[in-house]
Order: sequence, then structure tokens, then C-alpha cells
Amino acid sequence: MTLLDPQPTETTVTLSVDGTEVTVDDGDTVLDACTAAGVATPTLCYAENLTPVNACRVCVVEQTGSRTLVPSCSRRAENGMEIHTDTERVRHSRKMVLEFLGSGVDLSQAEQLHEWMDRYGADPRRFGDDGARMTHDVKIQDELYIRDYDKCVLCYKCVEACGEDAQNTFAIAVSGRGFDAHISTEFDVTLPESACVYCGNCIGVCPTGAIQFKSEYDMRTRDEWRPESQTVTTTVCSYCGVGCNLELHVQDERIVKVTSPADHSVTHGHLCIKGRFGWTYVQPTITRSPDGS
Repeated sequence: MTLLDPQPTETTVTLSVDGTEVTVDDGDTVLDACTAAGVATPTLCYAENLTPVNACRVCVVEQTGSRTLVPSCSRRAENGMEIHTDTERVRHSRKMVLEFLGSGVDLSQAEQLHEWMDRYGADPRRFGDDGARMTHDVKIQDELYIRDYDKCVLCYKCVEACGEDAQNTFAIAVSGRGFDAHISTEFDVTLPESACVYCGNCIGVCPTGAIQFKSEYDMRTRDEWRPESQTVTTTVCSYCGVGCNLELHVQDERIVKVTSPADHSVTHGHLCIKGRFGWTYVQPTITRSPDGS
């Protein structure tokens, strides 16, 4: 072979997932292989538009020959791997992770986890009522979004979206140690005084409702939030010519929040302040009395 000859490259890898042979692209993860095999895998800190951070460990699987369970969201698939996703060891680990999370924070709005908790029989209540729990007041500093640390599982997705994965603003990071660890602005200043540009990408990736639209929070507080009654319409943002896609969530003929599809080639699920929050001009503002009427 001369230097001018093309170097041989391997573009695919073949591995086994629960006894099924799967071929995926070189560079794909074990999670990608599980998806290709039709195996549903619980995830929490993983998002297709963010870099995996291996924080939650609910996606762990068993690999033949490995001493420890491996995180499927970040472990690169290799030729000859034998992956098992439903062994007793895997089920026990996932159950314990879900129970530990549920014993410390409020997972009532983490709807994607409820089915998995039922599947694995996870019951956070078995740790008793004396366990340490997050008890923070909801932070409301503006009319755009709120922060409810009682629901935060420290998945780091908001930090990644605020950082180099999307916005490159670096307005938030993890502050504190141990049970006091929480997402915070620098020196815990208010959002208007921080580097935050109110893109709302942290809301778009939050899996538990710890960061959410003020509009959604207000409606949930009034017991008016009905996702089953909402329609989602995809359109194009009208503020500039970039072509960002918007998903308009509409309830009772009113827009209640705006998201963006993670698989869109322009946004990858991320937006700016205008796309995320600039939709109120299309509908009149309703002023409510103190009693909510």
C-alpha cells in the first residue's frame, strides 16, 4: 500500500443487544444500538441535541466482560459487544436510581419517568418520611420563566444548553456541594443581573419542570394546565430570516408556550428570546383579578 492508496475505514459496527444482532454507524452509542434494536431505554440527562454528561445513570446496561454497568447514552458501540438491557442487575440499578431521585425531589411533572417507575416497581416512599428533601421556594423574577429547585434532579441539561452546546452564554452552573448542590447563576445573582439572555433553551431541555414557562406555571397553579387538550402546530418564526421552526402549544385557542423540534436542521431544538417568548403579540393580554377570575 502506498501513501496514495485510500486507507481502509470501518463505517459500521455490529453488536448484540439482548441477543439481537444490530449494525450501527461507527461512532454511534450503545443507546443508538438499543434504539435500532427496538429496545426502549429510560433516559433523563440525555438529549439528542446535547453532549451526554453521564449524570443520572438510569440508562445503564450490562456489557458482557465489563466489571461495571455502562451508561448507554455515552458508551461508544464497538464490534462484538454483547449488551443486555433487562437483567436483574440492570433492573435493580435503574430502580434504585429512580427511587433515590424520587425520595429527594418532586418528580410529579417528570412524566417520562412515571412509566419506568411503574415498570421497575420503584417506590421512593419506602425510604420513609424522614429523608432529606429539597425545600426551596419557587424563584419568580420575571414574567418569562420560573425556577423550582424542588423538582431539579441535577441532570445538567440546562447547563449544557446554556453553555457551548447551544447558547454559549454560560449564565448558569452547578453551585454548592452534596445535598446543597443546585443550579445557580454566578454568585446567585438574579437572572436580570446575570449573563442570561432569556433564550429559554434551559426550559426546552428540562425534563422535570424545574425550569418552566411562567405561563405554564401560572396555569398549573390555577389548575388550568391541560396538556391532553392542547394542539401543537409547527410554523416558522416571523422575527428574522433564519428560518427557525416553532411548535405552538395551543389550549383554548390561546398559545400557552413555544418549543422547537430537536431534529430541526436550523434550531436543533434551541431558540432565541424572540422565538421562545415573543408570541404574545398575536393574542390580547387577559388581566386577571387577584382571585383568578
